[in-house]
Amino acid sequence: MLGELSMIRVISIGALAILVGCLLPAAALAVQEHGAPEGIYSHQGAHLFFVASMGLLIYWLRQRRLVREAGWRYIQYAALFFILWNLDAFTAHFLDEQSGILDTAMAAPVKSRSSLGENLTALAWFYYLAKLDHLLCVPAMAFLYAGLRRLLKDAGQRREGTGSP
Repeated sequence: MLGELSMIRVISIGALAILVGCLLPAAALAVQEHGAPEGIYSHQGAHLFFVASMGLLIYWLRQRRLVREAGWRYIQYAALFFILWNLDAFTAHFLDEQSGILDTAMAAPVKSRSSLGENLTALAWFYYLAKLDHLLCVPAMAFLYAGLRRLLKDAGQRREGTGSP
């Protein structure tokens, strides 16, 4: 009984948060800027650590031949997309806050203005594409979800086949 009440409370709070988010939207920025040099350095370090961690995960999944199972294969794809996402976010942060090549400023709540030197239109396009990091992060999360769901389904089928422990 207490478990059901707690679950209803969690669902109610979640539904309320979603409703408030829909009714009172604010700017949703894909790549978040960080102030002061310490914040950006530790954040950039975290992106690199995440890249290394996902690379190690892919290595161990392949080394142990777990990618033969669909669930682990989906998780491998998620790790690959997380690597690409982190490299993209690292690049966008670098161009935003560390390179000095690009000068970005908020022109309106959902609009930013970037100024570049002469003959840097290729960099402007590269920067624009780097800011679309959600196109890599969302598939990563979808593959992770699909992989975990498949592993759970496979574990349930194995448990039913061999009997409950």
